[in-house]
Amino acid sequence: MNRYPVWKYAILVIALLVGVIYTLPNFFGEAPAVQVSSGKSTIKVDNAVLQKVESALSAASLKPDSLSLEGTSVRARFKTPDEQLKAKDVIQKALVTDPTDPAYIVALNLVSRSPDWLTAIGAKPMYLGLDLRGGVHFMLQVDMAAALTKKAESYASDLRTTMRDKNIRHGGISRDGNSISIRVRDEATQTAARNLITDQFPDLTSTSQPDGTGFKLVAGIKPEALRKVQEQALKQNMVTLHNRINELGVAEPVIQQQGLDRIVVQLPGVQDTAKAKDILGRTATLEVRMVDESSEARSAELGTGPVPFGSEKYLDRNSQPLIVQKQVTLTGENLTDAQPGFDSQNQEPTVNLTLDAKGARIFKDVTRENINKRMAIILFEKGKGEVVTAPVIRGEIGGGRVQISGRMTTQEANDTSLLLRAGSLAAPMEIIEEYTIGPSLGADNISRGIHSVVWGMVAIAAFMCVYYMLFGVFSTIALSVNVLLLLAILSMLQATLTLPGIAAMALALGVAIDSNVLINERIREELRAGASPQAAIHAGYENAWHTILDSNVTTLIAGLALLAFGSGVVRGFAVVHCIGILTSMFSAVFFSRGLVNLWYGGKKKLKSLSIGQVWKPAEGDGHRSVAGRGSNN
Repeated sequence: MNRYPVWKYAILVIALLVGVIYTLPNFFGEAPAVQVSSGKSTIKVDNAVLQKVESALSAASLKPDSLSLEGTSVRARFKTPDEQLKAKDVIQKALVTDPTDPAYIVALNLVSRSPDWLTAIGAKPMYLGLDLRGGVHFMLQVDMAAALTKKAESYASDLRTTMRDKNIRHGGISRDGNSISIRVRDEATQTAARNLITDQFPDLTSTSQPDGTGFKLVAGIKPEALRKVQEQALKQNMVTLHNRINELGVAEPVIQQQGLDRIVVQLPGVQDTAKAKDILGRTATLEVRMVDESSEARSAELGTGPVPFGSEKYLDRNSQPLIVQKQVTLTGENLTDAQPGFDSQNQEPTVNLTLDAKGARIFKDVTRENINKRMAIILFEKGKGEVVTAPVIRGEIGGGRVQISGRMTTQEANDTSLLLRAGSLAAPMEIIEEYTIGPSLGADNISRGIHSVVWGMVAIAAFMCVYYMLFGVFSTIALSVNVLLLLAILSMLQATLTLPGIAAMALALGVAIDSNVLINERIREELRAGASPQAAIHAGYENAWHTILDSNVTTLIAGLALLAFGSGVVRGFAVVHCIGILTSMFSAVFFSRGLVNLWYGGKKKLKSLSIGQVWKPAEGDGHRSVAGRGSNN
């Protein structure tokens, strides 16, 4: 009756082994490290940089515990913070020759001490939030006025282009705040301009005003369109920040919207505020300009003459000068996607761009008028521009799909598409709040959180063992397995653990032990009703399962609601809470049943259970009690 088949025990053993393996990395802690990442989007961190770092450390008699190239950054791990600080200075001097324009970012970091064999099988520790690991916190204010001004300027430019295409003459188009003024000579032209705005610019409203001898048409942005512009600006800034920070390899950065015009950025593990600001400052602006093909420009490129009027000089990836026109053809805001690919004819690596409707129209006109001329794609970071690529225009390009090619490697095509996809800020931002949480405070929070969970578990275990005796021991073991599986799943998911998450763990212990209490009391009820010990075990688990399922499902629904609609610390709490409910159901019902079956299942002549005091009504007296502790024979 109370026996598990071998395959069920195999599942329990496998679950236990997986739990142990994926929980282990969390006990090795983190080691001080120095991270080297790219300071410019056009500079790559590769094996050559790794060798430079290794040579610099060797010359300074510093031996790291490990030195490796991980993704887009080099990490050197050390035993002590003192070695970490010395190594940072040495690497900084070796790689950063110009502090005003650093090619690389050298920052302090923390890396896991997990053995290589655990890392090889994908067993990694949980990410720790800012309150546990330490790091930097920023609150950024988005300049929405600038975003609206930029949008109004865009509408003004589109109106000029469209009215020229429709052959509608005007006396000038100017922007006044978020409104656009169009001067016309007669009423017929005014009507034509108003109809054009109504048909092709649904986000604009137009009103007529007298203007001396002529007429003036004032186009304003609708309130719902203004709100949409603000929302899109905030989202684009968040996406751009996320892309840039991810390129630097910061583990689990938190980028969240706060209010209508603020963004919260948290970088766990980063202790250097100045370097964190450098990371945020990497947001770039993309511009497409025509290359100056004049003889004066060629002389300027060779260094034998000045830069022509109306042009500027920039360097490409190979530090070669290139003279481009100041007039901007396209910006990153007209780019919707960039993907690497291969040319269908010669199979050379390419970058395939997708433009929006406005960008497609502009690009078509420019390419039609500049066949066999070069077009430069320039990336601006911190006010300094660098030419990513400068292909030759072979023909008119319409449809909004652009292919960039020309002696690129596959890696360069991937890098270029990534840079172009990252985009630019829709509106400028400034830091209005910043603070740093040191690693010592984070360690103190971890210590307090662990103590709360451990001592809570000890108190529960003591009560269960005293009150339910051997069944209390089974419940305690199942509770330990619940915590083990919870930590393992969080580690497998690479979830971020915060202080609210630790609070959710403590709550999960209460939920898990509640299930065991229900099971034990059900078994007691069956014994009280006169059932045999084996029958009581079977009926107790079967009957309690439905109650446990109902109670946990309702609790899980509340947790999922927090997960779906919450943010920040609430979401972190909800993740641990929901996973804890699922693991508690598994450990309380299936794992504890396995232990009970293993202990009692093979005893055919079982007369009693070690489950504490069983109160039975005496014959003829419902108030008399009899002790039913029993033995295990």
